[in-house]
Amino acid sequence: MEIKKLSEAVQNGDLSALLDLLEQEPLVLDKIIVLGFSETPLHVASELGHADLVRELLSRAPGLASELDSRGNSPLHLAAAKGHGEIVGQLLSADPAAASVRNLDGRAPIHVAAVKGRVDAVRRMIGAGGTESARELTDRDETALHLAVANGKLEVVREVVGAVGGRDRAELLNWRDCDGNCILHIAVAMKQTETIKFLLAIPDVNVNLMNKNGSTPLDVLKQSPRDLQDMEIEDSLLNERALRSKSIYPFDRDPDQTQIAQLSREAPTSPLLVVQKTPLKNRPPARKKENQISSHRSSLMVVASLIGTVAFQAAITPPGGVWQNDLTEDENGQPVKEPHYAGTSIMAHTQSQEYGLLFIFNTISFLSSLSIILLLVSGLPIKRRRYMWVQMVTMWIAMTAQVITYFLALRQMSPDKTDSELFPVLKDVTEVAVLAWFCLMGVVFFGNLARLGLYYLRKKGYIKKKKKREEEARALPDDPGEDEMF
Repeated sequence: MEIKKLSEAVQNGDLSALLDLLEQEPLVLDKIIVLGFSETPLHVASELGHADLVRELLSRAPGLASELDSRGNSPLHLAAAKGHGEIVGQLLSADPAAASVRNLDGRAPIHVAAVKGRVDAVRRMIGAGGTESARELTDRDETALHLAVANGKLEVVREVVGAVGGRDRAELLNWRDCDGNCILHIAVAMKQTETIKFLLAIPDVNVNLMNKNGSTPLDVLKQSPRDLQDMEIEDSLLNERALRSKSIYPFDRDPDQTQIAQLSREAPTSPLLVVQKTPLKNRPPARKKENQISSHRSSLMVVASLIGTVAFQAAITPPGGVWQNDLTEDENGQPVKEPHYAGTSIMAHTQSQEYGLLFIFNTISFLSSLSIILLLVSGLPIKRRRYMWVQMVTMWIAMTAQVITYFLALRQMSPDKTDSELFPVLKDVTEVAVLAWFCLMGVVFFGNLARLGLYYLRKKGYIKKKKKREEEARALPDDPGEDEMF
């Protein structure tokens, strides 16, 4: 009977009822510990966030802080999962060892707090236990950072990284779980762009660690399903000298699992895994070329997305709008000469020829931009310059068609007759702008055509690069006449 009243008082957060009951039955808390209830009043108070009740229960029976429920959770597990920072502090003061207790899922209190994103609880546990709390491992050798990244809790990652320093931070950031994955592997696999940028900004993070499958974070990105975030993530990794495993560990044949396991156990500072950050100007030509193409791909994606959005909007909201009602008969019930229906374009009825041109060029712009987006996200090996050149030409077509669409729409919305003296000037300016645009496109087209011609001439050997000519000149033997003179 007393235990039932105690349970009701704790659930209701009624401190006075709890004190009255403890006055009448001082041993009721000891009975609960001896009888081994699956859930103690401290579990309930910690989960519900009744800080005053937790304080009173701990003062009367500190041993309750060590009791576990049927799932192996201590009161600290429940308070951490709910994010009750004040209660977490009280429980740690009563039983510091509770921070290392793992439940049936193999997780310590800091792990459940990291999964839920409870920053205050994580801060208090690291403050009380120091680096050891951040180094607590699950049954899968995961740290709180692994779980925070896997669940998209960037604020927890920031808190843990900020609270741990020195060699401990480097070890924690590069710690591998049972599959050999560090937190950067997980962030790349989950496509967490902001987390990746945060981690790459930390000097202690090794971007070329390999997991048990022999995959670096860049390998993980290449092996994952392609989406719009891949190019941004790839650029971030390449800027920090990220490599694929075949560049770090170039076997003549595929490495066996023993070799991979041996390499994955090496320290994060192993010379095999650390890549020196050389200045951009000293990068190998192949790396420069790869970064340039990646940058062009990103630019194409942004511009193509913008043009596609504008073209789609122009299609569903044509100049002049659409008819708001049906008109098929006049007031006398006779069929009208030019019927129209709700939702159809007004311009299509009043200026059919201009509407046809607008429709054609807008469709060209829309489909060209979508074609570029489709090629970029298709996952096909189209990263060579010749394929990028084809995509650039497609982009020129899309932009030109969009410009023509703009001027057609502008002309349709402008009145034929107006009393304003400014209108003829605007008309002349528009014509000059169109002419200037086509001149610019011509310069760009013929300029790139000239570059393409020079490329093939060099490739065929008709034109030698300046550097190559200088090297050949240095390789020539000296004039034999000079040797004879001395």
